[in-house]
Amino acid sequence: MRHGGERRPYWKHFDKGSGTADFSVMSNVAAERFTVGDYRALSPGPPYYQLVEGELVVAPSPNSFHQDIALNVAVLLTNHVRRHRLGKVCIAPFDVYLSETNVLQPDIFFLSTSRMKLLQADGVHGAPDLVVEIVSPSNGLLETRRKRPVYAAHGVREEWIIEPTLQQLHRYDFAIDVAKPVRVFDNDESFETPVLPGLVIQTAELFQR
Repeated sequence: MRHGGERRPYWKHFDKGSGTADFSVMSNVAAERFTVGDYRALSPGPPYYQLVEGELVVAPSPNSFHQDIALNVAVLLTNHVRRHRLGKVCIAPFDVYLSETNVLQPDIFFLSTSRMKLLQADGVHGAPDLVVEIVSPSNGLLETRRKRPVYAAHGVREEWIIEPTLQQLHRYDFAIDVAKPVRVFDNDESFETPVLPGLVIQTAELFQR
């Protein structure tokens, strides 16, 4: 992706069909940080990549339960947001540009009316109010540790991390604590959030198949 250089671009060492890579070559460029320009030079997915702190990360396709949860969340949020004209709900794959070395793709996110100016044809250029990430076996560390401080540092107000196996939702309010959720909700509980006033979420509804 470094045009004009002699070295083969880092991302071309990925076998996009198998998700594997030539680690003998990648080890020589492991310290290199990639940018928005490099990210934009990628071929359109699938597979889809995210740029996390200068590292390109490929995301495997989600399983069916992940998709059920994503649809449930998107429908619940969209119905409320449209009814009250609060902004817009978006779903992956859709780029969120947070910095020169961070382009993330939350599973679902919400933009309030005050942040709608961030929405452009190629993605969102700035922080959504709320991001929702659904954990899977292939992305657990990425979703629960690596991306969260990036979201917090660039102005996201709140994050929900959904654990399908445990049927739990971890609600993070970054104004209170970046490292720990303000509350963990089991599937027999309900909750509200100041980001979406008037909405009461029945956690069990998120896990319906």
